[in-house]
Amino acid sequence: MTGVMWAVTDSWTMTRRGLAHWARRPGQVVVGLVFPVMMLVMFAYFLGGGMAVPGGGDYKEYLLPGMFALTMAFGLESTMVAVTQDLGKGVIDRFRSMPMASSAVLVGRSVLDMLQSALSLLVMIGAGLAMGWRWHGGTGQALGAVGLLLLLRFAMLWIGIYLGLVAGRPEMVQAAQILVWPVGFLSNAFVWAGSMPGWLGAVAEWNPLSATAGAVRELFGNPPVTGGSWASGHAGMLAVVWPVLLLAVFFPLAVRRYGRMGR
Repeated sequence: MTGVMWAVTDSWTMTRRGLAHWARRPGQVVVGLVFPVMMLVMFAYFLGGGMAVPGGGDYKEYLLPGMFALTMAFGLESTMVAVTQDLGKGVIDRFRSMPMASSAVLVGRSVLDMLQSALSLLVMIGAGLAMGWRWHGGTGQALGAVGLLLLLRFAMLWIGIYLGLVAGRPEMVQAAQILVWPVGFLSNAFVWAGSMPGWLGAVAEWNPLSATAGAVRELFGNPPVTGGSWASGHAGMLAVVWPVLLLAVFFPLAVRRYGRMGR
C-alpha cells in the first residue's frame, strides 16, 4: 500500500471513530443541531419584529444568511472541545504511538467536522424554509452560497484545531469563547453595519463573517444592504480571500503544533 493510500485509510478510520461516537451519543448530536435553530427562532420572532431592513424587504431574508454564516463560525467551539477532550484523555498520545499516518488524526477530525457542519447547514436551511425564507436566485447560485459557507467553516475548524491543541484542556475553551462570541456578533449577521457607530461599523464590515454573510445574501437574492464601503462592495471576493488567508495561517500552525507534541 502506498503512503497516500495508507494515509487515506487511516484518516477514514479516524472519521469512522467519530461517527461511532455520534451513534453512541445521538442526544449530543441532536442538541448541536437544534441549538442554532433555537437562536434563529429567537432572533427572527422575538427580536426581529422591531427590525426594518433599509430599502425594504423581509428581515428574515436578511437574517437567515447571517445565521448560516454565524453557525459555521461558531462551529470552531465544538472542534476545540473535541480536540481538548482527546488530549485530556490521552487519546491523541495513544494514536501518536501507533503505526498510523501522522496526518490521520487531524484529517479525520476535519472530515468529521465538515460532515457535521454540512448536516447542520442542511437543518438550518430546512428551518429557514419552514419559517418562510426563500432564495431567489438559481440553483447554481444557491450551491455557490453553500460552498462559501462551507469554505468559512473549513477555515474556522482549523482555527479550532490549533486553539484546541494549544489549550490542551476543555476548561480553556471557555476562555476562547469569550473571544469567539464578540467576533461573531460584531458583524452584519443580525444588523447592517450602517446602523452602528462609524468606527464599529468599519470593523464589522471587515469581519470575515460579514464578508461571507454579505456574499451569501447576494447569491441567495436576499437583501444585501451594503454600507457603501469597499469591503461591503466586494463581499464576494473577501468571502474567498478571508478563509484562504485564515487557512494559510492556521493550517500550518496546527500541523506544526501537532508534530511537536510529545517531544
